[in-house]
Amino acid sequence: MFEIAQCNVSPRRLLTSIAALVTLSACQPTGPHFEYVHLPGTEPAAGANMPFTSAMRVRNGTILFLSGTSGAPVPHSHPHDPSEFDHLPFDPESQTVRVMERIKTVVEQAGGQLGDIIQVTRFVKDVETNQDPINSVMNRYWGPDHRPASTTIEIVRLAVDPRFILEVEAVAVIPD
Repeated sequence: MFEIAQCNVSPRRLLTSIAALVTLSACQPTGPHFEYVHLPGTEPAAGANMPFTSAMRVRNGTILFLSGTSGAPVPHSHPHDPSEFDHLPFDPESQTVRVMERIKTVVEQAGGQLGDIIQVTRFVKDVETNQDPINSVMNRYWGPDHRPASTTIEIVRLAVDPRFILEVEAVAVIPD
């Protein structure tokens, strides 16, 4: 059997308490919306200097899938007109800056930031020559405390123009 206790609480205080409980129960988790998953020995605290994280676990948020992004200006003609790209620098650093700026713009347009990106796939022409400068620029954009999970695939050329050496597609989790 249950007993109902009598309580001398004013209706106003009771309503205020109920309103506070309803408000608190509707709050989203305040912790991070994703978690880094490191294999033993790859943790930053272990001294690992990895340009990526082994895996990312999503806890909550909205998933945003970004199409492949190259250093080509947007918009540009389709089919591609190479003369539209003649004014661009084609060194790996410049191309990576253009790619990262575009990715940053898209994620911010969706309500997030670069630190919300949890996975990238990089399509790179001539990895041996271009990977180090690409990593250097990307790591500046990620900052010292963020490394998304990533995959690098060496390609012969990009569809947009043979002078481009990098295309990146990404997945972000934007907090709700």
